[in-house]
Amino acid sequence: MYTLEEFDKEKTKVLKYVLYKKRSENEIRRKFENNIEPNLLEDIIEYLKEAKYIDDKEYIRKTINNFIALKNLSIREIEYKLYSKGVKKEDIEDYIYENKEELTEYEIKSAQNIANKKSSSLEEKEIKQYLLKKGYKLENVKVALEKLQ
Repeated sequence: MYTLEEFDKEKTKVLKYVLYKKRSENEIRRKFENNIEPNLLEDIIEYLKEAKYIDDKEYIRKTINNFIALKNLSIREIEYKLYSKGVKKEDIEDYIYENKEELTEYEIKSAQNIANKKSSSLEEKEIKQYLLKKGYKLENVKVALEKLQ
């Protein structure tokens, strides 16, 4: 068992890590698994989840909104980036399903942006292959390339 002082001291370290940048539960576990005793870490994570400092569903929402604002990515690339942060597959799939229309629009716009940049140096067929390799859905690539004409 651990003391209240230990709990508060370690909780403060974890909280600083979370407040510096939004993190997934898995990122927090990986960061502290070797520095904090397992039972203590579990209790800290539970405490921070109850206090809404750790919320993987909110983490998914914020991360995807950042990608939409700043990057040209396919939905598949977004999924992989979230998987790499240790977010649960079901949570990612649920979010994508619930926001399908918005994410499809984003993927088409993203594909258009990339196609515009590449159109001066590549043929349409090469652009299409490039986008498909990056995980863009065929129907979204077709729509994006039609809008370029």
